Amino acid sequence: MKLILLGAPGAGKGTQAEILCGQLKIPTISTGNILRSAVKNGTPTGLKAKAFMDAGQLVPDEVIIGIISERLAEPDCAGGYILDGVPRTIAQAEALEEAGITFDHVVSIEISDGTIMERMGGRRVCESCGASYHVVAVPPKTEGVCDKCGGKLIQRKDDAPETVQSRLEVYHKETEPLKAFYAQRGLLRAVENQTTVEATSRAILAVLGR
Repeated sequence: MKLILLGAPGAGKGTQAEILCGQLKIPTISTGNILRSAVKNGTPTGLKAKAFMDAGQLVPDEVIIGIISERLAEPDCAGGYILDGVPRTIAQAEALEEAGITFDHVVSIEISDGTIMERMGGRRVCESCGASYHVVAVPPKTEGVCDKCGGKLIQRKDDAPETVQSRLEVYHKETEPLKAFYAQRGLLRAVENQTTVEATSRAILAVLGR
C-alpha cells in the first residue's frame, strides 16, 4: 500500500506514520531523514542537495523528487510505503506524478487550528535525550524534568505560539490545496482527529479498509 499522510504541523502525522508502519509492515519515508542520509552517503542527488544547503538555500523540488525516487527504488519499498513530508505543494505533487510515483490513498488528518495551538504550545522536549512530553497529555513525573534521564525540559522554538501560527498560515496557503488535488483523483481519505492517538489510528485503518 502506497500512502501519503497530509495534515497541518502538529496534526500527529509522524506519530501515525510510525503506528501505520508497524501495522501495515511498510517503511515510512520521511523526507527530512532521506535528505540527510543522501547528503551523508554522498549520492549524486545528495551532493546536489548539499550544495544548496551549504549555500543556505532551499533544496529545489527536482532534487527532492530525485532523492525520493532513489529511496523508493530500494527493495524495502517494493510492498509499499508511507510518504511523510512530501508533497508540500501542488508543484511537488505534479512532479511526483511526472516521475511516475503513484499512491493508493492520501490520508488527511483533519484538526482545528485551535487544537493545534493548544497541543503544540504544551509540547516539551528534553534538551539532553530528546524525549518528548506534553504538559497536559503526557506530563513528566516532575515538572520541567525528564523522566528518562533527568535532563531539563524545554519548549522548542518551533512550538512557540507565533512560530506555530506562521507555520499554520504556510500550511493553509501551500499544502492544504493538495486535498482538492487528490480528491479530484479519487485518492483523498479525510479522517477527523480523535481524542486519543489510538482512536485516530483506528479511524485511519478503517478508511484504508483494514
